[in-house]
Amino acid sequence: MPQTNPSRSATAPVLHLDHVTRVHGRGAAEVQALRGVDLAVQPGEFVAVMGPSGSGKSTLLSLAGGLDTPSTGQVLVEGVALGELGRKKLAEVRRRSVGYVFQDYNLIPALTAAENIALPLELDGAAGRATRRKAVAALAEMGIPELADRFPDDMSGGQQQRVAIARALIGDRRLVLADEPTGALDSATGEAVLAVLRARCDAGAAAMMVTHEPRHAAWADRVVFLSDGRIVDESIGQDADSLLRIAARHGRAHQADGIGAVR
Repeated sequence: MPQTNPSRSATAPVLHLDHVTRVHGRGAAEVQALRGVDLAVQPGEFVAVMGPSGSGKSTLLSLAGGLDTPSTGQVLVEGVALGELGRKKLAEVRRRSVGYVFQDYNLIPALTAAENIALPLELDGAAGRATRRKAVAALAEMGIPELADRFPDDMSGGQQQRVAIARALIGDRRLVLADEPTGALDSATGEAVLAVLRARCDAGAAAMMVTHEPRHAAWADRVVFLSDGRIVDESIGQDADSLLRIAARHGRAHQADGIGAVR
């Protein structure tokens, strides 16, 4: 596994969550998904997020990508407060600056793998031939160039996941958000995908990945642990066994508290 990136400097963060809360429902049905989260991800930094089910991991990722709005606090991407943007400008930021890997892939069934990957570039007005070349190159980076003209329904779950990751990485996006990106992959392919994410960070991008796997989190520069919507611990430079022990400790505490939350 590569060493953590030593080249990061004290520049402005690519992603900054400033005392973010997210509350669902009202009154007796109210659920606090996130409770005063402060988190910054710097250029070149790979951050993993761990925590038990119901700790707020996916909510955190949705807010970071502008797919949801915090109840209080701010989310900034490259210094831009997402909550202050109109719908069109927010869509532009998500398309140009943020690559998002969804758990359920979110590929468009009527488009081929190459067309799915090229779509964000084409929506920005890039020429078709150029976008296809970039899409095929992204597929090659994932080790699946032969899937360029295949439709999602003709792919396995693991193949769809790698296409979704390629879509998130295409272009000059400075922030990559990944929700369990190795969930449908075998061990060797998962490690290869993490190496690609690591390389993207080493080239200057920022990444935040939700994972349950300590061995995958060990690829990150920093691991953040969530429990009941709060950041309860952080770890830098720990191996998989150490991360497993930390995650188990917080999982037991989460069960003991018995507080309802959402993932």
